[in-house]
Amino acid sequence: MSALAANNPEQELAELREYLGDAYDESRLERYQESVNEELAELGDEERLYRESHAYLYNLTVFAMSGTKDPYLRTIVENTPPGSRLLDYGCGIGSDGLRLIEAGYEVAFADFANPSVDYLRWRLERRGHDARIYDLDRDTPAGYDLAYALDVIEHVDDPFDVLTRVEQAADHVLVNLLEDDPAEDEPHHRALPIGRVLRHAMARGVLDYGVHHGRSHLILYASPRADGPGRLGSARAVARAARRGDAPAIFLPIPWDFRPWRVLRRG
Repeated sequence: MSALAANNPEQELAELREYLGDAYDESRLERYQESVNEELAELGDEERLYRESHAYLYNLTVFAMSGTKDPYLRTIVENTPPGSRLLDYGCGIGSDGLRLIEAGYEVAFADFANPSVDYLRWRLERRGHDARIYDLDRDTPAGYDLAYALDVIEHVDDPFDVLTRVEQAADHVLVNLLEDDPAEDEPHHRALPIGRVLRHAMARGVLDYGVHHGRSHLILYASPRADGPGRLGSARAVARAARRGDAPAIFLPIPWDFRPWRVLRRG
């Protein structure tokens, strides 16, 4: 098993500050979600938001700082041997893929051309990594051992279209599905048909399943292009995880007690 380095919020913040230089605005970090919502209202179009947003630099940095996706990345390293070819689908600023590169995986990235991807290119060069970045408006990634789309599916109108694209890219797929939370202030999130997606994955062969942060269903399954594992264990894996009852009762995508300014003060 590869060794996944501990989450490093200080490094995440230092790189953003260095990249933005004089343009860095600490208030946008502290208002990481409100800034995205305000930018969406200003642009008036969600597709433009994903291609033009600068607020996402701060928003995605906060998520990386928080360690929210640590259990998702652990699922990858527990189920995928070192040296495997991984695709970070909907990569944003690439924090997940960077940690996996440094854990010994060969990682490529895929997203729309946008300021977050520009920042990712800078981060790869700064850290001395050479990785392919696919432009999803032009490219069709394929040939990977595992493709993962984390905190991506809830942003699209048709989750099965995205699943099809991810399945075509790799032998195995890892996605998380957020239950709808009426209290969250994220107008660009969609309510997901979680039951239908789980049945879709079970029909292909589930390798791992769990619920994290109280409402994030994480499922690893075989794509149609894979030789295995078939259906063996699919229903048992989902039923076993559903019975565990050990997920924390947290109904936020970021742990409730995480505040980016705690790191700011340490810096």
